Amino acid sequence: MDGGKAKADFNGTMLEYLQAKPVPFDTIASIVKLAGMEAVFNKEDITFFAPTDYEVKQLIGSVNKPNSLNSKLYLNGKDTVKTLADIEGAIWAKYLQRHIFKGAKRLSDYPQYDPDLPAVYSGQYYYAYNKSVSKIGVVYGDVNGVKYIGYRQLTITYIRDVSKPDQSFSIYRVASSDIKPKNGVVHTLQLYGDAFGLGAYDMINDIVIR
Repeated sequence: MDGGKAKADFNGTMLEYLQAKPVPFDTIASIVKLAGMEAVFNKEDITFFAPTDYEVKQLIGSVNKPNSLNSKLYLNGKDTVKTLADIEGAIWAKYLQRHIFKGAKRLSDYPQYDPDLPAVYSGQYYYAYNKSVSKIGVVYGDVNGVKYIGYRQLTITYIRDVSKPDQSFSIYRVASSDIKPKNGVVHTLQLYGDAFGLGAYDMINDIVIR
């Protein structure tokens, strides 16, 4: 059984799909535009490991939310973010592109990954749209003690240092896979609070040090 698979294709582009789902993608659709990536989401064949609006809300946060962007900006004496447009489009593009991969891949197109047996079921490394690297693989669930016959769930891990791939520990799991607009596939990530950019700290730090 492939976990969380969507049952129907979407008769529109990937950007139109995001716009048609204001919950949970209204903010993400706006970021696509701010990042100058409308043509990519409307015309190119891509796979999108989609973060939700929740991730952006948690990333920006408030001055009272520890480790959020606004708390870091406030502590550094800088203006806080009030609208999405307060963040440079190039920054949005850089971290949004970590979620985008050229070509359309469904869950069944990815290899098995077992975090307990990575030497045997290692998943595979893929270059994202901006040439960053992530490990992607499918975790096969157990049923009544029998391994690998249950729920299948896509996972993605951003590789911060390709020379030390095993030191990347933030595994993000997909809540709903194989949503199929006309120009690609959407895999929606579970709610984490730090999943935008596959690790929100990098983006927060990038903005604060500017």
